[in-house]
Amino acid sequence: MALGTATVPYEPRFDTGRICLDLLSTSHPGERLDSLAPLRAWIAGSGLVPPGTELAHADPSWPAAFRELRGDVGRLVRGHLAAAGAGTYASGDEPRSYPSGGEPRTYAPGGDPQTYSPGGAPRPYPPGGDLHAYAPSGEPHAYPPGGEPRAYRLALARVNAAARLAPPAPRAVPGEDGVLVRVLAGPPECAALLAVVARDAVELLTDPVARGALRECAGDDCPIVYLDTSRGRRRRWCSSEVCGNRERVARHRRRTAGTAARTRTRPA
Repeated sequence: MALGTATVPYEPRFDTGRICLDLLSTSHPGERLDSLAPLRAWIAGSGLVPPGTELAHADPSWPAAFRELRGDVGRLVRGHLAAAGAGTYASGDEPRSYPSGGEPRTYAPGGDPQTYSPGGAPRPYPPGGDLHAYAPSGEPHAYPPGGEPRAYRLALARVNAAARLAPPAPRAVPGEDGVLVRVLAGPPECAALLAVVARDAVELLTDPVARGALRECAGDDCPIVYLDTSRGRRRRWCSSEVCGNRERVARHRRRTAGTAARTRTRPA
């Protein structure tokens, strides 16, 4: 079945500046990856695969796998923002926590999130592996401050395990006009697509410049994290058309209400 558009409660957005951050935004304002159809639309829109790519082996387990990776990447991003104190423009400049949905869930049915891998090596990302295994070595991470080092380390190990797998193999073939276009060597597996997102997260969080540009939206009740590449790093909202416009409307209403109140209380 070819990738295409899908009717979903909330249209997917791709304005964060990174694929892994676009994945995080699929949980707001509601769940966008609750079935295979919207996941297909997100995979196509995010550019994970070339247009028209078929997901021959896609099955109902794929959305859960993407949601689980989303939770792990979100925990790492939240940890960085909390440690850097640069996660938000909220009132009082207090960093807000990124919603994560609680403790990491198991990827494999019946899996144990506390399981360690024999020999200290992470076991494969599913399908075909227990994603909660990690090497019990080293000291707990220093951040997130006041957070849960074990949960953070588990998320980090799972993202690293996902990134170790091979992404979909590209090929260059002549298009209808003779110009070379990119296609995939074969229908991509779920683990290969997850590897692309995980590698993007690893590259983002290990690049000091990119990592320093992570911001959380200043909009009320908006947890979307984006990469601020604006001049002077002055971007405040995930989207000027969405949260930015909402804030401008609210500001106008406050000014209008204030003017009306002063008019009513002005002496005759």
